[in-house]
Amino acid sequence: MRIPKRGIVAAVALAATAAVLTGCSSGAGSDPNTLKLWHFEGTDSDVGIAWERAIEIFEEETGATVEYEDKSFEQIRSTASQVLNSNEAPDVMESPKGNATAGLLASQGLLADITEAVEEYGWDDMLAPSLQTTAKYDEAGIMGSGPWYGVPNYGEYVTVYYNKTAFDELGLSVPTTYDEFEQVLDAFVEAGQTPIAEAGAEYPLGQLFYQLALTQADRQFVNDYQLYENPVDWQDDALTFAADKVVEYVDKGWISADSTGLKAEDMGVGFMSGEYPIMVSGSWWAGRVINEATTFEWDTFLFPGADLVPGSSGNIWVVPENAANKELAYEFIDITMSPEIQALIGNNGSIPVAADPADITDEKSAKLITDFNTVVEQDGLAFYPDWPTPNFYDQLVGALQELVNGSLTPEQTLEQLGVEYEDGVADITG
Repeated sequence: MRIPKRGIVAAVALAATAAVLTGCSSGAGSDPNTLKLWHFEGTDSDVGIAWERAIEIFEEETGATVEYEDKSFEQIRSTASQVLNSNEAPDVMESPKGNATAGLLASQGLLADITEAVEEYGWDDMLAPSLQTTAKYDEAGIMGSGPWYGVPNYGEYVTVYYNKTAFDELGLSVPTTYDEFEQVLDAFVEAGQTPIAEAGAEYPLGQLFYQLALTQADRQFVNDYQLYENPVDWQDDALTFAADKVVEYVDKGWISADSTGLKAEDMGVGFMSGEYPIMVSGSWWAGRVINEATTFEWDTFLFPGADLVPGSSGNIWVVPENAANKELAYEFIDITMSPEIQALIGNNGSIPVAADPADITDEKSAKLITDFNTVVEQDGLAFYPDWPTPNFYDQLVGALQELVNGSLTPEQTLEQLGVEYEDGVADITG
């Protein structure tokens, strides 16, 4: 399950920063007919099912053997820099994306520049410009320009999951404006139910905060926040709106004050069990919701009142600079971009980046893909709130917990986050 991906930025960056580049030889003693592969998807997850089939096709078509090591996300996170800087590096590896993760590793020379392979195989033609952002990094490790260092196979975005059965019982329709969304929240409170499943101990609350800011923001705000084009005013209208709204969500009972102690898993289980009628979270939950939310009818809709949403490409395939078998790695990546694998991703609850819509037969998956394509077409992917700096995930979680429990006012929360953000950006940009 890909849920922790945005929550590991700080630790990956710290581990990578600690690496000492020693110029180890590339893949000494490796078998030229073996592809060493690392990924952290569960074998029964949506993307894990696709990767398993890709391995089968690769071995059938190439005659090579895949040596897949069952690494957890945490194992890859904590050892990436050390392993990539040795002859124990895999040939291809799934990596988190963004400045503080893949960008940092690329800037330290630990990832191979795969631009020639991207052009040779035509992957650039398969990926929308907004999906290419997280695959390219400049010499400072800032995403959006420079050589290709990765290839995404799927997309992801934050959407609104809702319990259709609960909506129908109260005679509620899917809101099409933000004001209508708040009216829906009020209706559930009046019926004695906390409407939104939330989790303040991990990423979900930060994504809600960011989504609220994005209802008041434009693309330049995103470029300033994520790509450092201009300084960010942490007391501007968008961020002030978001901080004030989080307090209002607690005061009006739209989210529970106890959510500060809940994790993403608690949030997801709360929605899937029917305890809460709404969950604002990522498309990566869809596979589990399809399988586990079996006691009620459910669906999704885009967050109303926002053209911008938290989202991006999914995690990316990277080829370590010290990989022994780079050409085999490129062949495997190409298979994961094939129609069969892209359709498999889509029909198991995830969002393929290069699938034929006619190949997607699962109704819920097709709806998610349609909405994602709508966001991509309007240049609406705004990345994630913790991406700008290596430590910002923990800083954001901590500040928003204090905002919810009343230890900080909205103004104090934004002031604290602003200082931490600016310090982190300064460390990256010099």
